[in-house]
Amino acid sequence: MEKVKPSITLDWEKAKQNGIIDADFFLADIFSKENTTLRDRLYVLLKKNHYELDRKIDSAGLFDSKKAQFNDNQIAHNQFWNLYVRPPRKEYWEYIANRRDLLVPQDIRERKGSFFTPQCWVELSQEYIAKDLGEDWQDEYYIWDCCAGTGNLLAGLTNKYQIWASTLDQADVDVIHDRIANMEKVGTANLLDSHVFQFDFLNDSFDKLPLGLKDIITNEERRKKLIVYINPPCAEASNARTVTGTGSNRKGLAYTSTKDKYKKELGRAGNEIFAQFFARIANDIPDCTLALFSTLKALQGPNFSGFRAKYQAKLSRMFIVPANTFDNVTGHFPYGFQIFHLAEKEEFVSCIADVYDSKGNPIGSKNIYSYKGGELIIDWFRKFYDKQGDHLGYLRFLGTDFQNNRGVFLTLAPSTNDLKQVKGTWITRKNVIPSCVYFSVRLCTEATWVNDRDQFLYPNKEWNCNEHFLSDCLVFTLFNEKNNIQSQHGTNHWIPFSEEEVGAQDNFESHFMHDFIMGKVKEEKPQQEGTIQDLFTEQEAQTPDGNSFTPTEPLKFSQEAQAVLDAGRELWRYYHKQAGANPNASYYDIKMHFQGTKTTKSGKVQMNSTSEDATYNALLADLRQSMKLLAAHIEPKVYDYGFLKK
Repeated sequence: MEKVKPSITLDWEKAKQNGIIDADFFLADIFSKENTTLRDRLYVLLKKNHYELDRKIDSAGLFDSKKAQFNDNQIAHNQFWNLYVRPPRKEYWEYIANRRDLLVPQDIRERKGSFFTPQCWVELSQEYIAKDLGEDWQDEYYIWDCCAGTGNLLAGLTNKYQIWASTLDQADVDVIHDRIANMEKVGTANLLDSHVFQFDFLNDSFDKLPLGLKDIITNEERRKKLIVYINPPCAEASNARTVTGTGSNRKGLAYTSTKDKYKKELGRAGNEIFAQFFARIANDIPDCTLALFSTLKALQGPNFSGFRAKYQAKLSRMFIVPANTFDNVTGHFPYGFQIFHLAEKEEFVSCIADVYDSKGNPIGSKNIYSYKGGELIIDWFRKFYDKQGDHLGYLRFLGTDFQNNRGVFLTLAPSTNDLKQVKGTWITRKNVIPSCVYFSVRLCTEATWVNDRDQFLYPNKEWNCNEHFLSDCLVFTLFNEKNNIQSQHGTNHWIPFSEEEVGAQDNFESHFMHDFIMGKVKEEKPQQEGTIQDLFTEQEAQTPDGNSFTPTEPLKFSQEAQAVLDAGRELWRYYHKQAGANPNASYYDIKMHFQGTKTTKSGKVQMNSTSEDATYNALLADLRQSMKLLAAHIEPKVYDYGFLKK
């Protein structure tokens, strides 16, 4: 279309604002023969030497339409289409019309939710509805898809007299009408023309609904037999740049009359379009059954705690699938299908969801939990912030779930934005151990699409009673790939060895970590009278619970942690044999020395992923393998101590 668009007399930007997009001109072209569109119920039709659109009967009862002319005698249009054979074979017509969403520009797709539901999940969702409501559900219940797009979620349903479909765009309505008209030849749109209509669910009054559907909604008893069956838009006003403080909300994306009407009940959840659908359905169509696809934010997201308290309903069945099986979704997180009975008021606490892989195979089940204020790991870790102590490093973090683990790392040079947005805290000698526990708990468990939205939690009291767990976390932090301490940014306090152990060519600037491990770091305050001087036990009130995490004797390590230390020592020794080795080199510096850097297309300097030094590669591989075993050793304790729920 980019080659043809300039030759069509149309202000495309203004047209886009009014819902007229080039996708519909393309459909008119591809379904044409001898420059005449063969399917006469599409929104835009090609009529030899012009396009016809927005056809309707006006207030005087006369047929009316709009025209878009060619400004070059149709030269560009003919040159383009002379390269292709059209129309395509009829067996592909239904698919092409049904996948109009693929032609819709990205910004419009996000705002209007023009995303196709994969057929395997359509079929599975209908199986779950049948399990929940009975095999005869299609005859016993009414069905309304109020964000139907081109209607693919309704494929496979049989009782067209019980089904309604509405969508935001008239062009999508016309596509469904066209599919209905051509059903015997190519289609699966088993619907009634009069039950398919244009309707802006988040803004329009129910007075605009067809009489039959309106009667169901306004009748208390019939409404109980209504299923609102939807895959609503998953767009939100905020995005990754909003969260990290490098951008702002997308203006106008989530503003609707529904959000304005229920803004107190919605709270921050109102930025999510699917939450607005949930709110209007719960408020304006009470007692119905809601069967929807959505992310798990309404069940698990911290920003949805108020939403969950307000909008209570019985969640009877649920399955989750990889979100990236849906068009235009690249993230590895779960997307769920949930069946809510709005007449039964239950605040969501937990449920068991069935899990399916990308091919639709069942792969087990997953416990899904809600989380309340005060339960999250940040509420625990905040107790150990120290604003007075000397800075040893900065623990950077973001969020409290697996999807935000990419934002957890150690550095000596936090960004101005990180400090301004308080995306972390300084590590001092008082909070080294709690910081390493936080770091290790967040990163020792592999992040997968299934656990992506799981929250890290406030632990039970047992977390600091196991000295091996605490020292394991220290070692895990020292040799983790996300330990980004670099000596160029300041003194490196994170060398766990002595000069003699690694054959350093000069003295280290700091012996803090080695002394800490050996129990030689002095307390900054005198020990309180009557306390027990022991490793990781009560000393002076350095922490809110009266515990000190500064060891007074050498740390004891598990077999797995000791293996990591041994492998790390060999790597350090090899590095310090190199000419010009920096005595203060960190783990990051050592990797940088052997692997070197490259400059990306965007101009960013990155460390190479490999080295040409075979000895270094072997030593690093040994260290990483030992780290995997240490992570596996720590992980069960993360669940035992309540940092994660199973």
